[in-house]
Amino acid sequence: MQLTTALLLLSASLASAHYTFPGLIFNGAVSADWQYVKMTTNKYSHGPVTDVNSNDLRCYKDPAAPIASTANVAAGSQVGFRVDTSISHPGPLLFYLAKVPSGRTAANWDGDGAVWFKIWENQPTITSSSISWPSGQTQVFVTIPSCIPAGEYLLRVEHIALHSAGSSGGAQIYLACGQINVTGGGSKAGTPLVSFPGAYRATDPGLLINIYWPIPTSYTNPGPRVFTC
Repeated sequence: MQLTTALLLLSASLASAHYTFPGLIFNGAVSADWQYVKMTTNKYSHGPVTDVNSNDLRCYKDPAAPIASTANVAAGSQVGFRVDTSISHPGPLLFYLAKVPSGRTAANWDGDGAVWFKIWENQPTITSSSISWPSGQTQVFVTIPSCIPAGEYLLRVEHIALHSAGSSGGAQIYLACGQINVTGGGSKAGTPLVSFPGAYRATDPGLLINIYWPIPTSYTNPGPRVFTC
């Protein structure tokens, strides 16, 4: 009994140190969990993706999950994700979009192929004594580019935890894909386009890095440059 209790407590402790992005935030409100976000395989474990060659790197979608709805959001508006429980590890936050191809919908498409473009990433604060990123967030936000064409998109949020990234495969990637229908907008297609898997290599300097010693003097996020209107 004592061993079982200890294992349950350990499991809960490990899950609490990890996180998911189950709720979409738009028009000033937080949705129900997985209402507009593809339910991820780690919905219970909260564990990360560590293999950059895995198809899980697209959306981490649970193939047996119910189909999510698609939210209407205006180009130029702010959209976010609720974090369960909070971002607790050091590392960068990134957002990508992928326009749904003709004949498909955000609900029945998983983002395969060279379709993703990066719309935002943050940078660390580097001093002589540490490299650090914002942490503790329970909500994260991005502005949908005002110039992209109207239509359905997958909005991919990604946080890369680097506390164990000193060896190949040690970076922990937490991610999810929201389903959105962008209204308004313009005519500038997102570029450059990359695929998941394919955009990252395990040896990328943003994924294979010891953030503790020697303290890095610079940091380069993995993936393409950020798209701008």
